[in-house]
Amino acid sequence: MTDMVDKTPAPSVPPEQIKAIPVRHYGRWVSGVVVIVLVVLIGIAFSNAKINYNVIPDYLFDPDIVSGAWTTLYISVLAMVLGVVLGVILAVMRLSSNPVTSTVSWFYIWFFRGTPVLVQLLLWYNIALVFPILNLGFYKDEMNQVMTPVLTALLGLGLNEAAYMSEIVRAGIQSVDEGQTEASHALGMTQGQTLRRVILPQAMRVIIPPTGNEFINMLKTSSLAYAVQLPELIKKANDVSSASLAVVEMYFVACIWYLFLTTIFSIVQYYIERRYARGSSRNLPPTPLQRLRKNLAQWGSFRRPEVAR
Repeated sequence: MTDMVDKTPAPSVPPEQIKAIPVRHYGRWVSGVVVIVLVVLIGIAFSNAKINYNVIPDYLFDPDIVSGAWTTLYISVLAMVLGVVLGVILAVMRLSSNPVTSTVSWFYIWFFRGTPVLVQLLLWYNIALVFPILNLGFYKDEMNQVMTPVLTALLGLGLNEAAYMSEIVRAGIQSVDEGQTEASHALGMTQGQTLRRVILPQAMRVIIPPTGNEFINMLKTSSLAYAVQLPELIKKANDVSSASLAVVEMYFVACIWYLFLTTIFSIVQYYIERRYARGSSRNLPPTPLQRLRKNLAQWGSFRRPEVAR
């Protein structure tokens, strides 16, 4: 008699649950403590400094300070507009097959990028020593009357910015595939139409980010116009400090205004870049508000969450 084989299936044992143990990052704790200690030491140093912080809010919206901030803003905008327009022209000249226009553009860029902005401002400010009289045929006047501090700052900042913008625009134009130009010419478009309707719209994605950075830099570079007596923010802060004897405090006021202006335009630049990124990126980068919410949700966590696989 053969033995009966028990064919009853064995009870299934559920698999043991995987316990994911996060990696401990001690370096993050150490670096965090070091940063906190440095911040505390800097705070203690400034708290013990001979600075009357109570004066800063009183002069923050002083009429002279506000007037200087407004002058800084509008001279920066005007100089940037001049720089962008002239930069586009110089970039097209640089890419031209005409050796004369290409050479002139190269020389312009070489000169204005190779000399300091302050020197250029001082040259325009003292141009009356070279040309005492401005004679255009239909207009004649003394150069001292023509070259006002506003015009000096506009020319000094705008012409210098044009040299940098021309390189930015040239890089943007060259980033567009040559097949786009060939296709446009095959459709019967002229060189100018191809540039306006095909090349520049596609190049904007490359041109916009550095242009925004250049404008933010222009807001700060405009402080050099103090040397040509333009009543911008630094000049007004110095005038107020001479009357109130609060020298360092006025520089803090100027810093607050510069930080405010650069922050506003940094946010504007971010959204402009985000708009132009729609054509090349499937997932748009998060907005500052979305990023803030995400950081607040992870606040206090020094460990990177592990992904279970």
